[in-house]
This record gives sequence, C-alpha cells and structure tokens, in this order.
Amino acid sequence: MARDMTRAGEPLGTAPRRAALRLLDAVLRRGEALDAALPLATRALHGGPDRGLAHAIAAETLRRLPDLDVLIDSATRQRLPDDAKARFVLRIALVQALSLGTPPHAAIATVLPLIDGGPKRLVHGVFGTLMRQNAALPEQPTLPAHVAARWRTHWGDDMVAAAARAVAVPPPLDLTLRADEVVHPDGVSLAPGHVRVEGGDVPGLAGYEAGGWWVQDIAATIPARLIGRGTGKALDLCAAPGGKTLQLAAAGWQVEAVDVSQTRAERLAQNRARTGLAFDVTIADVLDWAPPAPAQAVLIDAPCSATGIFRRHPDVLYRAHDAVIAEAAALQARVLDRAADWVVPGGTLVYATCSLEPEEGEAQLDRFLGQRSDYAIEPARPDELPQGIVPQERGYVRTLPTMLADAGGCDGFFVARLRRAGG
Repeated sequence: MARDMTRAGEPLGTAPRRAALRLLDAVLRRGEALDAALPLATRALHGGPDRGLAHAIAAETLRRLPDLDVLIDSATRQRLPDDAKARFVLRIALVQALSLGTPPHAAIATVLPLIDGGPKRLVHGVFGTLMRQNAALPEQPTLPAHVAARWRTHWGDDMVAAAARAVAVPPPLDLTLRADEVVHPDGVSLAPGHVRVEGGDVPGLAGYEAGGWWVQDIAATIPARLIGRGTGKALDLCAAPGGKTLQLAAAGWQVEAVDVSQTRAERLAQNRARTGLAFDVTIADVLDWAPPAPAQAVLIDAPCSATGIFRRHPDVLYRAHDAVIAEAAALQARVLDRAADWVVPGGTLVYATCSLEPEEGEAQLDRFLGQRSDYAIEPARPDELPQGIVPQERGYVRTLPTMLADAGGCDGFFVARLRRAGG
C-alpha cells in the first residue's frame, strides 16, 4: 500500500489530521515555522487538498489556541500538560468542530486513531462533554498572554484588541502591479499600483501567467515606495521572496538582489521569469559579502522576529519570545551598520522589518543614528503611502493592526528612510 494511503482500519481523512498534529508539534514543541515544517509533516499525504487541509487545521488551531485550552481545562479534573498528546489531539478535534465547520462525529473520529490507550478514552470523553454543553469559541480570539502583555506595554489596549480581531480570520490578498495597464483581478486599490482582492487560488487569478502582478501585503510595499523611481544602482538586501526587488526593478532601478538562501533565491529567479523584470540575483551572506561599488539606493528588509505577519502566520505568536527578538535585533544591527557604508554620499538607505517589536524598529533606528552622524531621517510624505497609513511625527512609518482595519488590515511593519550626507 502506498505510504500516503489511510492506514488500515482508520476513518477516511485521518491522514491530514495526523499531519496537522505533526505541524503543531513542530511549532509548539520545537519552535519551527509552520511553513518550514509543512513539507516534512505532509510528505505522506495524497496531494494538494490534503496538504491544504492539514495546514488549515494547524493554522486555525494556532489562531484559537488559548481559547481551545480554556475549553479543554474546563472539562478535565486534572489539567493536561501543555505538551500532552491528548491536549494536542483535543485541540485539533475542537477547532474542526467549533471553527472549521466539521461535523462533530467526523472531527472526533478522525483524531482518535492518533492516540492510544487511556488518553483515547479521555479525549473522547472531554470532546463529548464539550459538545453536549454546546461549547463555543469567542468571536474575538484571545492572544497568547505573553504576546498581549508585551504589545499592550508598547502600543496600548486598542492595538491588542485590534490584533485579536485581525488574527480571527485570514487576511485579504494584496497584489502589486508591474504597471497600470496590466491584466489583474478586480478589487479595491489602496495605493497606486495596488489591488486588494478577497483571495482564491493565486495561479488561477486573472493575469497571473502574464506576470503583470505579484502577491505582496500593502505594508510590505512601503519600503520600495519610499525609494521611488530611479535609474541608478539599487541593492535589495535579504531580498527573498522578492516583492520589493520586483518593485524596484519595475521603477527603473538596476537592482542586485542579495539573499543567503539558495532556496529563496530560486523563488526570486522564478518571479523574475514570470514577470519579465530584469535584475541580478546574488546568493551571499551580507555579513561576508560586499558590493564592488556603493549604490545610489540600499533597501534592507532585515531578518526579524516577523511578529508583524501574525495574521498569515499565527505560529509567530508562539515562536517569537524575548530571546528570539533580542537575537534578531542584534543581527539587524550588524547588517544595518555594515550596509550603511554601501550607500553613495547623498544616497538613500531604507531600513525595514516586518516586526511589531520596538527593539527591531524604533530602538534600532535610534541606536544607528546615535552612531552615524552622516545619516538623517528623510521623512516619508503622506502622498507616498497607501491610504490610511501616515508617517509618525519623526518621519518614519510604523504600521499597526489598528490601521486599515475596516478595509481588511495590513501587516505590522517598521520602515525608515535615511539620507546619507554629501553628494
């Protein structure tokens, strides 16, 4: 029998639930990224639909984890350990029945084979009790306590409430257009060269094969927007998956995209082939590599905790602890300090992170400016930014879950445009 077939005696549909269990184990016990764990966790499945189901179950479990655990704890005499398989299996069963619309009998039948012995009876009993009690999840999910506390300290109660609302549902799909006249799906435009659509199968959307657009959150377009149009040399550092590289190439720059990962560099090359835009790809660690000559513009989308993309990647809420944030901030400082020397006098340096942590944004900027008197903030102008996003008083851009909430929201980003003296 093929490896990806349902095991003998198991209900049809058990295999995707087993894969979802592997995914949750990878994220919650081993600290792996959900997308990075996906290929190995789902390798035994039939194909795309089963892999998609496993990912959907795991992602929705992570969106609802604190509330699922409250329900589980309400129906057990002794609290199950956080890493107990019975707790993991109950989370998967409950999220299907209470959030994904799976009939309760199917939700429990397809997870019971994942556990043996007494825990199986426990899982069946707890699930049955909660179903008889008409248990329900709150409309607004509860954020992990450590995340809510950290964000409340930095940004206040309104931001935490907006983040909880934002994580409740997957966000809409933002498309960046190569040019105004390209074929693209119908949608709402929040900025020049942008269309927001409700989602769907990306390769099946209008204009995909023609390469006239690419998927890119509206907030992620801001760094390249602040560089604007030009004809000189531009470096895009830590560039993959390449949305900002494509923006710069479409704006006329001679772009060199640098990334340390061979796999991510291949995605850059694929995007180049599909869109027909011209740019160079260099596989290198920017801490070891240096360009042959300074550039007129340098864009640093620095490695970070990625807490700003929690809407699409709820696993970051559980992986980005204080130590991860501190480690990312230390790496960002090294990259920023090194790359600052690669900008010609009078040139532009844009520093960005998809993080909601001040250590990776505001504090990083203050540290850098305190050491480099040859750099100053060049304030972003409102007309350079998407509708509903405005610069901070000092001129940099900070996007939060409170922004564009009525239009579908945006990722959390920090973006600062700096001008080097001289020239």
